[in-house]
Amino acid sequence: MSPLHQAVEGDFAAVNQLILEKLHSQVDLVENIGHYLIEAGGKRLRPLMVLLSAKALGYQGKQHLDLAAIIEFIHTATLLHDDVVDMSNLRRGRPTANAQWGNAPSVLVGDFLYSRAFQMMVAIGNMEVMAILSNATNTISEGEVEQLVNARNPDVSEASYLRVIDKKTAVLFAAACEVASVLGQAGDDQRSALKAYGHHVGMAFQLVDDALDYTGDAATLGKNLGDDLAEGKPTLPLIHAMQKGTNAQRELVANAIRAGDASQLQNILAIAQETKAVDYTLEKAREQVSLALRQLETLPESTYSKAMAEVAKFSLARTF
Repeated sequence: MSPLHQAVEGDFAAVNQLILEKLHSQVDLVENIGHYLIEAGGKRLRPLMVLLSAKALGYQGKQHLDLAAIIEFIHTATLLHDDVVDMSNLRRGRPTANAQWGNAPSVLVGDFLYSRAFQMMVAIGNMEVMAILSNATNTISEGEVEQLVNARNPDVSEASYLRVIDKKTAVLFAAACEVASVLGQAGDDQRSALKAYGHHVGMAFQLVDDALDYTGDAATLGKNLGDDLAEGKPTLPLIHAMQKGTNAQRELVANAIRAGDASQLQNILAIAQETKAVDYTLEKAREQVSLALRQLETLPESTYSKAMAEVAKFSLARTF
């Protein structure tokens, strides 16, 4: 149990148990792939944010456990589909599900996880919660499609990039906090603040993730460095490098994006360092964390609100 999880240690253990129970299927392959993914671990920040937000509002029921599991199922489904689209072969230091079982089973088990999440939503029986999570799921799909459209396009703007990471990453963080605010019967100000907190943490998380692709260590990250470049993804470090680099540097980066050419990674790392592209990306993440912390001022001070502040800071300081 990491220090981030200690404030809700019992609830977090209950969520992990609930996740395993809800993975039950009469089809062995569904359970095998589901357990493989869930047992790989991960940071579980999204379900953690459900638990912390609900407790920070004084919620005393049990439905926050179901919502935390639902959020994790939706997230895991997106990972399954992402790895197929991106043709990734490594995640969390292990072969991806599509590398182990193939693309078709990965897509179909992703569908199973989505549908199981919606079964659990129906059981909760709160239309407001269903609206938030169904809208978030739809937005995530739009963001993934938009990212696919942007692939191998070096002319993608910073604004377009930020819009994509808002849709594909930040929206689920925001939804995690907002559904907790519904359970906790928060007023309009607290609900808006919690949703904004989740949004800003999600933005920071993705900005750091994209920076780590050009600064991290593969063993620590649990994925291959340069994967974004190999997929032709014009992330913020590359966008900034092209804006600030020389004509020759700009052309080299642009050609690598067009070709999805990871063989140029070392040259691009040097360009990113010279143009301070990673520093710029991390500064943008720092701004998002500052905005996230400001939202917590609407909550009463507690162990839970303090832990939420630590989650925001972790999204910036993490190395994996």
